[in-house]
Amino acid sequence: MARGREKRDERHEIKHVILPSGKAVEVVYFRSKGGNGAEDRALHICIGCGSHLVQPIEWEESGPEHWRVLLWCPNCHLHREGVFSQAAVEELDSELEAGAEQIYRDYRRMVRANMAEEADRFAEALARDLILPEDF
Repeated sequence: MARGREKRDERHEIKHVILPSGKAVEVVYFRSKGGNGAEDRALHICIGCGSHLVQPIEWEESGPEHWRVLLWCPNCHLHREGVFSQAAVEELDSELEAGAEQIYRDYRRMVRANMAEEADRFAEALARDLILPEDF
């Protein structure tokens, strides 16, 4: 069973939880604004370190227009859970898709660069008669 200590202020509550594995994590619970309990902050930005790499770990519907989402920052390892509007979750989804597209573009660029480098080395080896039939 996880143990923890709590720190509260008017805007949020931070729970420091010690997992059975011994790892310590912080879970931030934000106080609701108004009656719906939803937060509409930019979900892809970490509230702890400002990183733009926040990822959803778990999510479930929380009413017709809201989602309960557990977010994790790979930079500072902060966990954040809250109830967010459909619009905020859709914005997070758009940011995740844009990030995936950037990773794919970077991957393709690296593959092309590596292939070009290999082709140059192969051409140089051919020009110097360093490749023999036994090499195949």
